[in-house]
Amino acid sequence: MSKSTITTRDEIKDLIRARYSIIYCVSSEEERVENELTQIAGELKNRKLFRWSVTEGFHSPSHNESYVDIKDPLRGLEFISNYEDHAIFVLRDFHPFLNNPQVARRIRDLSHQFKHDPKYLKMLVILAPLYKSPPELEKEMSVLDYELPTRDEIDLIINKCLRGIKSTAKLRAREDATHREHVIEAALGLTAVEAENVFAKSLVRMKDLDIETILSEKKHIIRKSGILEFFEASEEFSDIGGLDILKDWLRKRQLAFSKEAREFGLPIPKGILLLGIPGCGKSLTAKAIGALWKMPLLRLDVGKVFAGLVGSSEENMRRAIKTAEAVAPAILWLDELEKGFSGTKSSGQTDSGTAARVFGSFITWLQEKESPVFVVATANDVSMLPPELLRKGRFDEIFFVDLPTNDEREEIFTIHIEKKKRDPKAFDIKKLVAASQGFSGSEIEQAIVSGLYDAFYAAREIDTETIVNSAQEIIPLSYTMKERIDWMREWSKSRARIASPKTSSGESASDAAVRQLEL
Repeated sequence: MSKSTITTRDEIKDLIRARYSIIYCVSSEEERVENELTQIAGELKNRKLFRWSVTEGFHSPSHNESYVDIKDPLRGLEFISNYEDHAIFVLRDFHPFLNNPQVARRIRDLSHQFKHDPKYLKMLVILAPLYKSPPELEKEMSVLDYELPTRDEIDLIINKCLRGIKSTAKLRAREDATHREHVIEAALGLTAVEAENVFAKSLVRMKDLDIETILSEKKHIIRKSGILEFFEASEEFSDIGGLDILKDWLRKRQLAFSKEAREFGLPIPKGILLLGIPGCGKSLTAKAIGALWKMPLLRLDVGKVFAGLVGSSEENMRRAIKTAEAVAPAILWLDELEKGFSGTKSSGQTDSGTAARVFGSFITWLQEKESPVFVVATANDVSMLPPELLRKGRFDEIFFVDLPTNDEREEIFTIHIEKKKRDPKAFDIKKLVAASQGFSGSEIEQAIVSGLYDAFYAAREIDTETIVNSAQEIIPLSYTMKERIDWMREWSKSRARIASPKTSSGESASDAAVRQLEL
């Protein structure tokens, strides 16, 4: 059996057979974990399974044994020590008691006793939703993160939920294999109970298993993390003017997360890095990918990762990554990446190396991740990015997003005029394009918004001249930061792929933009 095919259940079974004394199992799914342990105990023969809680004491459902009066943790550990039979003892939510020096010392004593007891085979399983242990117990325990339900397990949960529906009822989840696969993918990252509940809610509300209803359940998980933000996929590719090469690249990978793609031999896409001039559509593209791929879009706020107590930053990053993987397949968006990781070189002098360690854990995960989490990172200033981030293998592709060309600006004007509920045919788009040389997409939008304010104040309808006048009042970033933009274009020629195609004259988008500025 290869390492990648070993499940958490296999791992626990191997640890029990190898006579490990203590397992710390991190999971919020008590019932699911205990059912697995009951099955394992039955397979190993002559093993009883006891579960303990501070409210119910000890109980062994399979052997009908109960000791409900033993609710004190120290008394419970004493009972385990003196129990004369082969047994696995599951201690529910025992982590708060580990801070008690007497409890910690007694567990260490039990660890040594179990290892050298020639008569009885015993094991402790501490089952808790989070890992919290004093240093003196860290070497005594094997810590396992109990994995969330797999595709096959979710498929079984679907079958369980559909048993209560009449066989004559027409359900896409029964008849459409592709839809069922999408439902399974949407439910990945939910616990068994969460999946069962949301399936039941979907059947009641939509009379079928609805993907949108399932995805809404994932929002609650993301919101609880406190570091990730769930973005509604409202933007579409039709809202983006230009960037045809980038959009074509993304469309070709739209189905790359499917089961058919795995069977075809395609690797799971890692992600892209979008570099370029501010206001030219990088963030808008990140939002539109979620709508195109019908996947949840999660925004990671690097500033929140570094907030809080000393030593918590690394844990925040691990928790953010774990949450993203739990709701996968998903898109993880890191906006303005350079602001979060620009200080890694001096991290040792300024923050005891915290930023460097957080950055190191992130790029290691980015390089080696196998989970279907597609990373979209955006940056405005490439000179502030650590060089390790730009190394081949971190991202599938690095795109440079330049100022829009004439054709692209014409498309952008049309999009924004339509968004303002006006007919683009009523405007001289060519004249607007000529008046917006060197403008970014956001500056074009601002010219239209400013024109609307002027027209509303003058109690008249907005027209071409109003927008032209507004555009003339704007000093575009391409003029105020010309030297920086020229440097970025030069850098991108040999290190990044241009996001826009060549113009009709055969020159690249960046060359055309340079020529426009020089006119």
